[in-house]
Amino acid sequence: MSTPLRYGMQLPVQSQSTIYAEPWEAAAGPDDLLDIARTADRAGFDYLASCDHVAIPRRLAPAMSTVWYDPVATLAFLAGVTRRVRLLSHVAVVGLRHPLLTAKQYATLDHLSGGRLILGVGAGHVREEFEALGVDFERRGAVLDESVDALRAALGPDEFPEHHGKLYDFEGLGQRPRPAQPRIPLWVGGSSPAAVRRAALKGDGWLPQGDPRDRMPGRIDRLKRLRAKAGIEEPLVVGAITEPLYVGGPPAWDVGRRTLTGPPDALAESLRAYRAMGVDQIQVRFRSRGRTELTDQMAAFGAEVAPHL
Repeated sequence: MSTPLRYGMQLPVQSQSTIYAEPWEAAAGPDDLLDIARTADRAGFDYLASCDHVAIPRRLAPAMSTVWYDPVATLAFLAGVTRRVRLLSHVAVVGLRHPLLTAKQYATLDHLSGGRLILGVGAGHVREEFEALGVDFERRGAVLDESVDALRAALGPDEFPEHHGKLYDFEGLGQRPRPAQPRIPLWVGGSSPAAVRRAALKGDGWLPQGDPRDRMPGRIDRLKRLRAKAGIEEPLVVGAITEPLYVGGPPAWDVGRRTLTGPPDALAESLRAYRAMGVDQIQVRFRSRGRTELTDQMAAFGAEVAPHL
């Protein structure tokens, strides 16, 4: 019997890009996040995810909005009201910060949460953020590559981590508390050729950026070939972002033509196709008109759809 699909979700409210945010999120806040996190914990969600943007330039604000909560603060806030669900940065633009700073923040989060961190990392795409923080936007891929290596050292078991690279050089500097996990899972985000290669060669997992289903088998095949060629035998956690979901139906409102709707067994059958193509975990998103409808959808998914995955 194959391993069931794990399922997680990116938190609403904490990032409000017009691509995916629901209208009700504009007036939502901490209490909504707390209720959603508690629901995810009870409903068997594998993780909750939070995004990372420092500042949005005016030219992008109409599409992206300027609502982007800090992921470390947000996930730490929710760690205190949950017990089981894992905490994912999806994704931390780690090249914007020195690796020792990133390690201090996320090691503390892992320590305080009892070992529930998954560190998702990505190269970033907003030029003005890099320029404002004094980081070379054009070299962000190379910066991320070395940042991953430096973070592997800084988040490892040694109190005095050591890394000697072209961009970062440190040793003899102690950091405690150490992470609760002996090895922090590091998932690489992005669907560009460079991001897929980085995930294959440096990651413990891959977080695609909304690839449609028909592109996933090719991406997964490339991941496997790259890892095999490099002689990497450890398994890679392959993710996918599903279409928007609405459990039950037919819905009494327009949930959009791309939304998967229907009874739980029909939704599960559709989602099992991801497992068949080699996906290990799916990131789900539910259409909703308010917090209560969202948490009802989450609970229904956990109770009625997930057992069939």
